[in-house]
Amino acid sequence: MLTLPIKKKWFDMIKSGIKKEEYREIKPYYDSRFYHLKVEPIIDGKEYSMYVESPKYIIFRNGYSSNSPSIKCKVEITTGFGKEEWGAEPNKEYFILKILSVEELK
Repeated sequence: MLTLPIKKKWFDMIKSGIKKEEYREIKPYYDSRFYHLKVEPIIDGKEYSMYVESPKYIIFRNGYSSNSPSIKCKVEITTGFGKEEWGAEPNKEYFILKILSVEELK
């Protein structure tokens, strides 16, 4: 299962159910991580999008220590433009991790 670090502000918002999406830059680092979750690219006209055959689970950890607070989230991964109030920069495309459910681990 993939574990991703996340800042406290966003961690708390996801945990409480306020934030429904997490964003990661589209770059080789995340391409390789999401590839291992069997995320497959689709070419839709000129737009590049991602899909997941079924939802995946990702652990978000508030910090880098194994003792840091963690939540396990069921997510669907796509690409697109995120919401500024949830941390996305305007007019920038991201991997979007749509949060379907949250389970506290620590």
